[in-house]
Amino acid sequence: MKDKTLDYVLRTTWLTIQKMYNEEAAKFDSTMATGFTLLSIDPEKGTPSTALGPKMGMEATSLSRILKTMEERGLIDRQPNPEDGRGVLIHLTDFGKEKRDYSREKVLTFNNAIRNNISEEKLDHFYEVAELINDMITNKRIYEQNK
Repeated sequence: MKDKTLDYVLRTTWLTIQKMYNEEAAKFDSTMATGFTLLSIDPEKGTPSTALGPKMGMEATSLSRILKTMEERGLIDRQPNPEDGRGVLIHLTDFGKEKRDYSREKVLTFNNAIRNNISEEKLDHFYEVAELINDMITNKRIYEQNK
């Protein structure tokens, strides 16, 4: 394992998790991206469409396709934002809330399985390392330092 780069381990681990979630979602004619989007929408108040992309770390183009599919499947509807006449709020339909609950259950099952098999101390270190990596990248402390 020591000869593998950090980004290789992160990428392959994420791809394995993504595959697992997509396999679970496929059982219900869905995708991981749809589940992630459902979990990112406030089930009570809805979420402004402009806030959804940054919240999920997605480009607007990819998110637009997902939202269009979700709307066609009856998971969401779009309503004018009463606080901003130009904006749109994405709301979950009853069907969307049902699928959101299912997605939430799958995420919690995964997290509980990990927590039951990895010590609290190791998980704390994992979160600490992930936070440091994100901070270094966000603050351009990897490539920008050489300029």
